[in-house]
Amino acid sequence: MRPLCVIGSLNMDMVISVPRFHAPGESIIGSHFAVFTGGKGGNQAVALGRLGVETIMAGMIGKDANGRAYQKALMAEKVDVSRLLQSDEATGVAFIEVNQKTGDNRIALAPGANMAFSPQAFLTIWESIRHCGFFLMQFEIPDETVLAAAERIHESGSILILDPAPARPFSDELLRLAHYLTPNETELNLLTGMPTVSEEEIMKAAQTLIGRGAHHIIVKLGARGAMLVTEDMSRYVPGFMVSAVDTTAAGDAFNAGLAFALAHGEELIQAVRYANAVGALTTTAMGAQAAMPTQAGVRALLQRQHA
Repeated sequence: MRPLCVIGSLNMDMVISVPRFHAPGESIIGSHFAVFTGGKGGNQAVALGRLGVETIMAGMIGKDANGRAYQKALMAEKVDVSRLLQSDEATGVAFIEVNQKTGDNRIALAPGANMAFSPQAFLTIWESIRHCGFFLMQFEIPDETVLAAAERIHESGSILILDPAPARPFSDELLRLAHYLTPNETELNLLTGMPTVSEEEIMKAAQTLIGRGAHHIIVKLGARGAMLVTEDMSRYVPGFMVSAVDTTAAGDAFNAGLAFALAHGEELIQAVRYANAVGALTTTAMGAQAAMPTQAGVRALLQRQHA
């Protein structure tokens, strides 16, 4: 099997547990603080590495202590860091509040070096990654870099899984270049301007993206699972029952699980189910990358909650 490549962001996550999300101008006391490696790109790369697949991480970090710590963390997960570029900008940082009762989170991001990952920088490493079979991307790097990479991936005949997060408008050209688009409900609402509360509304909103040229829309529904929409069908794929403590990076884990399963030849419905399991397990521990499950853990959950 050819390697998988993640093109995207890398941040150091500063995480604090809070009893509730506070109001503007209010100070509250949290119960726990920790620093984790994060960022949607890095999260997906670590998730793939933890699942045991050969993974390359392409992106940009700063020439600082956070950047060096991040490289070390990726290498510990057997992720290839030889395509990580360095910038004079600081490594990206995210500040994350986690509601200790529900596991929900709120995130503020200072992207730093991620936004220095220009199309020109990407092209310096393209020839060394074009052999990869699957590529994963997100929206925490410059728009023009995402589009430039998507064009090259399309020309190479490889598969692109695009997570449109943080959600923002993007061209139909990019929509057509992505084989799989994986918004959550909120992102789908922002991308289409349509309500996304009920399953029927989610399906209709996803179908508008299909009408604009998308191939496969997989809407991440959190604990409920996912909705798969293509030109020919719509299918709800239920989630898994777990005790969630921190939902940070569950969507990133989902995308990694989807890529892993598809790369191993799983049919699409089963691949989405596998992705649901990976995402669910990630919510059972604190932190983003620290919570990513192993292949054995995913298999055990699939066996316990077979459907």
